[in-house]
Amino acid sequence: MKKLKSKLLNKIKKRKIKVGVVGLGYVGLPLAVEKAKAGFETIGFDIQTEKVEMVNAGKNYIGDVVDKELASLVKEKRLKATTDFSFVSEVDFVAICVPTPLDSHQQPDISYVKSSAQKIGEFLNPETIVVLESTTYPGTTEELLKPILEEVSGLTCGKDFYLGFSPERVDPGNLIYKTKNTPKVVGGVGAEATEVIAAMYRAVLDGDVFEASSPAVAEMEKILENTYRNINIGLANEMAMLCDKLNINYWEVVEAASTKPYGFQPFYPGPGLGGHCIPLDPYYLSWKAREYGFHTSMIESSMMINDKMPEYCVQRASRILNNFEKSLKGARILVLGIAYKQDIDDYRESPAIDVIKLLEENGAAVDFYDPFISAYKKGERMHKGLKSIDNQILAEYDLIIITTAHSVVDYNMVQKNAKAIFDTKNAMKNIKQRKNIEVL
Repeated sequence: MKKLKSKLLNKIKKRKIKVGVVGLGYVGLPLAVEKAKAGFETIGFDIQTEKVEMVNAGKNYIGDVVDKELASLVKEKRLKATTDFSFVSEVDFVAICVPTPLDSHQQPDISYVKSSAQKIGEFLNPETIVVLESTTYPGTTEELLKPILEEVSGLTCGKDFYLGFSPERVDPGNLIYKTKNTPKVVGGVGAEATEVIAAMYRAVLDGDVFEASSPAVAEMEKILENTYRNINIGLANEMAMLCDKLNINYWEVVEAASTKPYGFQPFYPGPGLGGHCIPLDPYYLSWKAREYGFHTSMIESSMMINDKMPEYCVQRASRILNNFEKSLKGARILVLGIAYKQDIDDYRESPAIDVIKLLEENGAAVDFYDPFISAYKKGERMHKGLKSIDNQILAEYDLIIITTAHSVVDYNMVQKNAKAIFDTKNAMKNIKQRKNIEVL
C-alpha cells in the first residue's frame, strides 16, 4: 500500500496523472477546467451528447468557466469530453460530480451516483484514485460507492485503488470564490487515500485543503454547511412573517441588528430556497437520521417554514391585490426573476417557479421576465418569458412580484410604472418613492 501511495504522489508531482471528471455540469466542468489548467490531461464524461459536443467544440455553457480558457484547453488537447466510459481505463484519477436530487417522496435520489459507480467499475484499473464530490448523506462513499466499485471491478479498495469524498463547494455567480480558490475538504478510506487525494487537490487549487479523518466526516460537514444556512434562513423567513403581522419592516430590523460587530450574522427572507444544495441537503440528513431513530426537529422545522414560503408569498400577493379591489383570480401578474439567486442563469429548485405555479392554480394570468433566463422547463412544459420590459409593459399588470434581485433590472422604471409591487427580495431598497412597494 505504501508503494502505491509513493507511486501516485510521484505521478501527481510530475503531472503524470490523467484526470477523469464524471458529470460536466455546474460542478464538473469548472473542476475539469482547473485540472487541465494545472497541467493534468483531462477527460470529461457525461451522458448528455449535447454537453460533450459543446465541450469538444470549445463552447462554454457554465457561467463560472471562462470562455477563452475552455476553448484554449480544448485546442491544446489538454481537455476533451466523451460519452464513452471505456476511456475510464485510461485515467488515474476520477472525480464523480453528478446530480443528487430528491425523488417524488422527498427522499435522496442517488441513482446517478450508483450508475456512475457501475460504469466506472467496469473500466477501473489498479492504481486509480476515485473521489465522490456529489453532495450526499453521511456513509454514501463507504456504504454504497465502495461495494459497487469493488464488486464490479474485482479490485480491493485501499489495496488496488484509493477512494474518498471531497464535497463540491460551488457558488454560481460568486465573483470572489471560484473552484480555484475555495478551500477543500477531503476524507479518504484510510489515511493513505486521504493523503494522496489531498495532494491531488493541492496540485490544482489555491485554497487550503482540510484532511478529514474519514469520508463520513467530509460528507457530514457538507451537510452541516448547508443545513446551517437552511435553519438560519428559516428563522429569517419566520421573523419576516411575524414582523408583517406586527407591521414592522423586517429588512430594517436585520439591518439594525447587523450593526452589532460580534455574535450576529445577517440572513434574509425570500420566496423560498433554491439552488443545488441548500433546499436538498437537510432532507438527506433527516432521511439518514431516521435510520438511527433520531428526529431532527430543528432542521425539519426550518424545512417546513422554507417550503411554505412560495404559498405565503401568493397569499401576500392576494392581499395586496385586495387593497386595489382586485382578486387574484383573473389578475395579470408579472414575476421578475426566475433564477434562484441574483445575476445568474441557474433556476434549479428556484422558488419563483413554485410561486408562478401557485399563482396560476389560483386563476392568475402570469408572465415572467428574467434578463438571464429566456425560458424554463417545468415537467413537460416549456415556459417562455418576456424578451424585455418597458414603461408600457409594466403598466399593463395588476401586480409585479420581484422574486430575484437581479442588479441589471431598472427598478426605478419598475417603481414609476407599476400599479403595485411585492418585493420579496428587498431589491428596491434604494428606491425613495415607495407608495406602491410592499416588501416581504
